[in-house]
Amino acid sequence: MDIIPAEQGDSFLGETPPSRNSRNILNSTQCYIQDVEGKGRGVFASHEIPAYTDIETSPVLLFTSVEYEDHGRHTLLDHYTFKWRDGRMALALGLGSLFNHSQAPNVSYRLEPGTESIRYTTTRRIAPDEELCIFYGHSLWFQAVDIPNTVLAEEAPDDEWGGLSRLQGEDEDDIYDVSLTDGDPDDLILEHNLPFTRLKLIDDEAEDELSAVQTEPAWVVDIPDPKYIASLLKWLKQVGYDTPALTHLKRIRKTGSTTTLLLSTVSSTPLVPQLPAEYSLPAPYTLQIPQSAALTQIALQHKTTFWPTIYAPRKKFEPQPWSRAKVRWARDAMRTVIEEANASKTGGDLPIAAHVPVPFDEETREATQMTHSITAHDTRVSTAHPLHHAVLNLVRLVASQRAAASTPDVTNTAANPDDTDGRNGAHYLLTDLTLFLSHEPCIMCSMALLHSRVKEIFYLSPMKKTGGCGSIACLPKLPGVNHRFTIGQWKPFATQKRGLDSMVIEEDIDA
Repeated sequence: MDIIPAEQGDSFLGETPPSRNSRNILNSTQCYIQDVEGKGRGVFASHEIPAYTDIETSPVLLFTSVEYEDHGRHTLLDHYTFKWRDGRMALALGLGSLFNHSQAPNVSYRLEPGTESIRYTTTRRIAPDEELCIFYGHSLWFQAVDIPNTVLAEEAPDDEWGGLSRLQGEDEDDIYDVSLTDGDPDDLILEHNLPFTRLKLIDDEAEDELSAVQTEPAWVVDIPDPKYIASLLKWLKQVGYDTPALTHLKRIRKTGSTTTLLLSTVSSTPLVPQLPAEYSLPAPYTLQIPQSAALTQIALQHKTTFWPTIYAPRKKFEPQPWSRAKVRWARDAMRTVIEEANASKTGGDLPIAAHVPVPFDEETREATQMTHSITAHDTRVSTAHPLHHAVLNLVRLVASQRAAASTPDVTNTAANPDDTDGRNGAHYLLTDLTLFLSHEPCIMCSMALLHSRVKEIFYLSPMKKTGGCGSIACLPKLPGVNHRFTIGQWKPFATQKRGLDSMVIEEDIDA
């Protein structure tokens, strides 16, 4: 939703404000207003407020676009209004129009069409009597008091993402609020402030029924002598079987006098695992294991009938928090996608690209042995091959790198991935990796991602007629599939001056 920044106080109206009570408590969180030199009125906290606290919910008055165009924009409303999702204009009541601007805001805001209101939330701990400020964007009609003139953009375009786009000095293709990356890299970002929206895959599925438990096949082996357990657990790490994909399960199961070791999922190790010869172990066999941790005690009982499972009482698929550093990592990855898509079009191919960066966290980097990022683009035109979609090209490149660690310089774009001499190895395709895409993958590519065990994907442009990750279908959401991956759609943003206008493709083209 687009926002026209609220007025910076009211000292810019050419009038001197009347005397005001500086400690007049105005809302339930005990915020008050007070004059601020050079800024007019501002909102202040009367006591300490924890981070991520909702401090104000302001109802709004809505105007039609015609009303605003003919009348409202010619009045003071032009500095106080918000662009609503349906094209109407909104005037915030309560404290909503009194928050001053800051280049380092301590309050974020969210438009809520369902209640016709705007919710304001602290982004960090607020000290007593500290001013509460939001970020107006970069199209400012006044001199911001907390940054010099040289940093302000003179005429920043409307960024179609709430005015939260970029500071002068950032690259022109920056694609979300830089305030998310400025500051302590370990600070956590509120879910609604992230540059993407996650698609909900499971609708309140508690798995409190045995039939609802999602399972997949895995390799296991019986251990005749328990004294081998410690050595075999160490061996699992050495061969790469101790991956994050199995952290929700215990590695050992004891049934009577039999001790069984969980080796790996069949999807990540298609061939029968080769066991150390010195232990004279029997041949591995397959069992069904739960795909996720138990969220309730009832689910724990059901899942443990398959294999000993970890009890993790939290909401199913609750999104994990993202830090500023991880948001910057994602931003850089999406920049690479945009650059690759534009390069693809320049070379005569469709402007469709896919990119897998080196994993953000060290544990996943070690588990996946990914030391280089990999990028690919659509080559259906240049190779005259209907299956050379960007996703399929990338899957082949990633599989080759992960299966052949001796070829570390297979890193960037390949015009024809069929020239890559690779083989399936112990590390299977996209397991535990994050994929960034210029367009929503088609049904064929979405199924390839599901079979490739990708951890999560983020795409820029939805494909309403062909997309398989939320548009005409959502493959990882289908009942009975043996893998689910997280889907995030990048929030809308402007295409001007960001090299994105050339990425537009026809809606009926499979991406």
